Amino acid sequence: MMRRTLNRKVEDVGKRMRGAGGTDGGAGLFLIGVTMMIIGFYLLLNAIVVNVNFGFGMRLFGLGGVSITSGMVMLPFIAGVVFIFYNSKNPIGWLLALGALAALFAGVLVNTQFRFARMSAFDLVTILVLAFGGLGLFLRSLRPMSRSD
Repeated sequence: MMRRTLNRKVEDVGKRMRGAGGTDGGAGLFLIGVTMMIIGFYLLLNAIVVNVNFGFGMRLFGLGGVSITSGMVMLPFIAGVVFIFYNSKNPIGWLLALGALAALFAGVLVNTQFRFARMSAFDLVTILVLAFGGLGLFLRSLRPMSRSD
């Protein structure tokens, strides 16, 4: 009796174990696709050069015809910190400090430039095939496969 119960449990586990994503898709396609995606997207992100033009005196925003610099944004931040340390329940202090930090963060994002590093067309095609071919194999592994596949 105990042996039958154990055999049933083993059979049930075998029925529940499936391929990638719980489908009858190929686990091999899943692993190859994920590996290709990791390599391809790593190479793609590694080929991007990021430049940030940010510093005191640099223009963050334009409000009408007036340029607002990062140094100007620090003044409300300093005032907000003073208000917070004087009375931490003062909403104006929190508003000034958090608003200035949000403006600084937005200014850094606005002044960030992305460009590709120098590479040949072969390098770019290889990177794109690895990244997006791997994505295709990964997605294909998640759908059920018929015997003919």
